Amino acid sequence: MSAALAELPPMGVAGRTARLRARFEPEHVDALLVTRLPNVRYLTGFTGSAGILLVGPDDMVFVTDGRYAEQATDQLGAADVPARIEVRASQSGQRDVMRDAAAAYLRLGLEAHGVTWAQQRAFAAEWFVGAELVATEHLVEDLRRVKEPAEVARIQAACAIADEALGVVAPRLAQGPTERDVALWLELEMRDRGATGTSFDTIVASGPNGAKPHARPSGRAIEAGEPVVIDFGCVVDGYCSDMTRTLSFGDPGPDARRMFDVVRNAQQSGREAVKARADCAQVDKACRDVIEAAGWGDAFVHGTGHGVGLEIHEAPRVAATARDTLASGYVVTVEPGVYLPGTGGVRIEDTVVVTDDGAEVLTRFPKDFLL
Repeated sequence: MSAALAELPPMGVAGRTARLRARFEPEHVDALLVTRLPNVRYLTGFTGSAGILLVGPDDMVFVTDGRYAEQATDQLGAADVPARIEVRASQSGQRDVMRDAAAAYLRLGLEAHGVTWAQQRAFAAEWFVGAELVATEHLVEDLRRVKEPAEVARIQAACAIADEALGVVAPRLAQGPTERDVALWLELEMRDRGATGTSFDTIVASGPNGAKPHARPSGRAIEAGEPVVIDFGCVVDGYCSDMTRTLSFGDPGPDARRMFDVVRNAQQSGREAVKARADCAQVDKACRDVIEAAGWGDAFVHGTGHGVGLEIHEAPRVAATARDTLASGYVVTVEPGVYLPGTGGVRIEDTVVVTDDGAEVLTRFPKDFLL
């Protein structure tokens, strides 16, 4: 078990619904039906795979099935969330509970990014007949942008576990393992230190595979003197980490070294641009300008970063087309890269928490290229 898990501070879940309710009037809704599970977790502490939450102006109703009866009681109770918990085995039973609970609301908000067309039709025709269903966008997700100190502590713990795991696994590149071997070793090391899982499918891309930004680990054996892009993270108490390092066991030559130096300088430039009130597009530009000046602008084929929290990709986007502005408490990645088909690639990524005058880097594994 990692020391990073020793003393995680308690979460302030119970106070979050008040901030959500404050958004009802500007959005012209009387209540919100929360169906996206990350949002349900954020508002209640519930970690199961089936649950719907109705948040009204004065009360909350949570519905789940029999698998989670005891868990829901325990978790909502531990979070001090004053929701009425109803357990129904069938969808029709859950529908009846929510229909009765929402009967007084004339305008009921739905999460536009979490409701399918089929669900919306069922809600309109069977669940909430007579209510005006309002498509809302990111009411809960916008609250999740600014991380509370306890949330940052969990992300930091996940980053520390990833740092420790890579410290164990990186020297093994000298053994000539396959990409799949490395991915498996990282997961095992992270789980052994207390992570509940990986925050996304680990990327291990060696040699020419490094030119594919989202390559999946293959049976290709890693050879000495070639860059290996390793992009991975883990989950601690629901919160994700995200880090990329590009490593080489043995000197890959001047061209690869130059590519690495350019990306490292771009990544540093981007990190230095991160601070409260900075435009996300400007952070992207800080990275992109360095890579373009080196002649590889067309080889930087993705945005510079994204938010991290209960989901591995959250708001805000850090990209050339982004319109977001950073605020203190946001947690984002800075991950420029260069990808040359047939040759390989380099990406370097940190997860950082935004502060008033800069950023605190949470992923602390060294950025040395050569092992």
